[in-house]
Amino acid sequence: MAHIIVVGNEKGGSGKSTTSMHVATALARMGHRVGTLDLDLRQQSLGRYVENRRAFCENNGHSLAVPAYINLPEVAPEDVPAGTNPHDYRLSRAVQALEAESDFVLIDCPGSHTRLSQMAHSLADTLITPLNDSFVDFDLLARTRPQDGAILGPSVYSEMVWAARQTRAQAGLKPIDWIVTRNRLGSQQMHNKRKVGEALGKLSKRIGFRVAPGFSERVIFRELFPRGLTLLDLRDIGGDRLNLSNIAARQELRDLIKTLDLPGVKVKF
Repeated sequence: MAHIIVVGNEKGGSGKSTTSMHVATALARMGHRVGTLDLDLRQQSLGRYVENRRAFCENNGHSLAVPAYINLPEVAPEDVPAGTNPHDYRLSRAVQALEAESDFVLIDCPGSHTRLSQMAHSLADTLITPLNDSFVDFDLLARTRPQDGAILGPSVYSEMVWAARQTRAQAGLKPIDWIVTRNRLGSQQMHNKRKVGEALGKLSKRIGFRVAPGFSERVIFRELFPRGLTLLDLRDIGGDRLNLSNIAARQELRDLIKTLDLPGVKVKF
């Protein structure tokens, strides 16, 4: 069975697709078979990222590792088994198709609560939740008391993850390894960074996730998307000299992959 990685957060703009593409491509570059699926049926950011990558390779004569990608299949109502939710059936068919050819299946979820996203979370062996380093995003994980920042209890997204964990337990599956990554860390606002870090540390012990290094705010990520490239490709394509910021960003990706501790993965970049 393929190891299923789900990248989820019910808030847009947290870097889910950037994280998804970099993790998927890093695994593919290390020789693993990787299948990907984008459940944001409107924006399809991960799907377009992979499409841009294929076009770049074709137009420029490069041979880069490209994760496999499929769209969620359309299913006629009469083909859905009685008593089965149509969204669940479509997702199950897609995952089964990818699992047959993959060591890892990575699912990028939309920045909203949907039936597909809820189902995907219950399939996750590893769940990655990119989080902008602010209390605006932290509110998705936990409710806090405004006066002193004390944690009052889990919030909407944490409750969905808890429900997914219960579903897996009832099915006899192993627990979800939940990793929260701190994205868009800036060099300034050190006080806010420290406060968010402290809050995440307390909450991680309370509701059961690991905190991992994410990606700092860098212009390079916006420049890579139109070409379908990742940080790991810059040395291969020529003409893109690695500056100190790019080198630091590669290290952030390396640290993230190490922290994920995926089965059979030895970081080699």
